[in-house]
Amino acid sequence: MTWVEVDDDSGFGMDNLPYGVFSRPGELPRVGVAIGSFVLDLAGLSADGLIENNRWFAAGSLNGFMVAGRAAWQANRARITELLSDETFRDRVEPHLIPLTTVELLRPIEVADYVDFFSSPDHAVNTSKIFRPNAPAPAPNWRSLPVAYHGRAGTIYASGAPVVRPCGQRKVDSRLAYGPCLKLDYEAEVGFVAGVPSAPGTRVPTAAFADHVFGFLLVNDWSARDIQSWESQPLGPFLAKSFATSISPWVVPLAALEAARIPQPPQDPAPLSYLEMNEDWGLDLTLEVLINDQVVATPPFSRMYWTSPQQLAHATVNGAPLRTGDLFASGTVSGPERTDRGCMLELTWNGRDPIDLPDGTKRTFLEDGDTVTIRATAPGLSGSRISLGEVTGTVLPANP
Repeated sequence: MTWVEVDDDSGFGMDNLPYGVFSRPGELPRVGVAIGSFVLDLAGLSADGLIENNRWFAAGSLNGFMVAGRAAWQANRARITELLSDETFRDRVEPHLIPLTTVELLRPIEVADYVDFFSSPDHAVNTSKIFRPNAPAPAPNWRSLPVAYHGRAGTIYASGAPVVRPCGQRKVDSRLAYGPCLKLDYEAEVGFVAGVPSAPGTRVPTAAFADHVFGFLLVNDWSARDIQSWESQPLGPFLAKSFATSISPWVVPLAALEAARIPQPPQDPAPLSYLEMNEDWGLDLTLEVLINDQVVATPPFSRMYWTSPQQLAHATVNGAPLRTGDLFASGTVSGPERTDRGCMLELTWNGRDPIDLPDGTKRTFLEDGDTVTIRATAPGLSGSRISLGEVTGTVLPANP
């Protein structure tokens, strides 16, 4: 319960309390927490002595708070819960509630490194059939390790930032050409962000996931499929992915997702010892993908084969150090039905089967002017649904 007026369907009740970074005209960015239709200004609360002031919140990113560690995260969440539920604090806290309609939501983290995994069995099978129809689907190593590529941190953009259609090399009718991407795509993904670093030469075991990871957010890993199919022979992807990745403005803390945790799908063969799981870390998230405000897919995250702790364990097993702000994305979230598919490549089978939008138009891939929105919800501890917010971006014409 809270004294703040919160719509039951907002997804931003007391079960959630996600962190983000916002600004108002003429003011510097600062850290806040979403509650209903408001953002709670944590920098203001700390200046007034209502929460601990360690210069975490008068900042343009969450990184300073994330590096403080799990005890600080838990204590701050407990204090915010107290402030928003105890009526005696209302007069002092209410001035720090700012309507979301009056602020700009910014990129919440300063990204250190970016890794994108490939963990949906349905996506792995479908892409293998599309790009390698005569090869095993998925590749033989896929069920033995969490496959990933290392992306570019410098092109991680805030939700709402436009996405310029990339240019590059591609094959057209067996001829090599340069020009704007003709098969621009989105990928509906869920990411997690590291707060507490690890030492070089050490690894982060699956059991230590919650000691290092601050929370989850939504990711759109924009993809240039025609550039990707040509450059990924045999390495890649490279330019087909590095031009833009968008992330949602709210980072949902692990504590808010306790009710969403479910058993992960069975893994066969049994994973090696460093990938073994001793607790459930599947997540019952429901994603929704919209093109120009029209729903085209509802991918189920619960089917993901590799869990987030396994992904983190694999990313660090060689001794690569974890850094504050490291972003790890799940890979495209897909399911067995056509409406479950989390990208245009799968939805249209590489352009062979166009999709019909509710407004009567058709798409094989994204067109200039298209706006893609990905949103997600999860079960909350009180039986409500919590929101992971949304990540959105509009396609702009190429600069050849």
